[in-house]
Amino acid sequence: MTAYKYVKARPHKRMRRSFIISFALMGIGGIVLLWAFWPILSFRIFASPILASVITPIGDNYAPSIGGRYQQDIVYAKDQSDSGIPASALDLSDVNAWFPQHPQRKIVTKITAYSISIPKLRIADAFVVVAGEDLNNALVHYGGTALPGQNGNGVIFGHSVLPQFFNPKNYRTIFSTLPDLEIGDPIFIAYDNITYQYKVEKMTIHEPEDMSALEQQYDDAYLTLVTCVPPGTLWQRLNVRARLVKISP
Repeated sequence: MTAYKYVKARPHKRMRRSFIISFALMGIGGIVLLWAFWPILSFRIFASPILASVITPIGDNYAPSIGGRYQQDIVYAKDQSDSGIPASALDLSDVNAWFPQHPQRKIVTKITAYSISIPKLRIADAFVVVAGEDLNNALVHYGGTALPGQNGNGVIFGHSVLPQFFNPKNYRTIFSTLPDLEIGDPIFIAYDNITYQYKVEKMTIHEPEDMSALEQQYDDAYLTLVTCVPPGTLWQRLNVRARLVKISP
């Protein structure tokens, strides 16, 4: 009578190889996710506690006017539009969507554009359109805010994405590294054949409906840069406030 012995077969080499490939792909996927989300997480962990958080709008029914006073003809809305659409759902490529309850003014000036340079961020001679609309093709100086060199507060809006995709020459990514600025860093404005040097003096985080960036203060010449944070999201806004320190011919 023939005797049979059953022996468990060893794992096939191809099967082991497939397991190794699967684990390798999972590892690569995890690294990619970490690469994508780390800038957001690191901003929340490290930058947010350092920057002063301001989440209260400047008033229930006040909006800044170019004359230095406040006007009550624009009622503050909790959402960014009368239709109740939250800020995160709006197309922020159009600067008019940022504060529709306080639309920018189409001012008349002989200078319709100028340039800005931020050495620390490798931004050189970036194009700024006065009272422009499309943030995909330029930075926008919000119409009705102080022009460079004037007493008051000039406000410039710009796009941000994940810092990995930052390109100082691409206006869709140009303000992605704005949170890297520190107090005292210089910002240069070339306007009407004059170079103005500003220095960063304050950096604050705001909720989307907060209009503090537009607030005018006339004791000196100020500049405020505004973008979305954490970079790559529309959750909040970063306001970088700078003060004029030098004028060069």
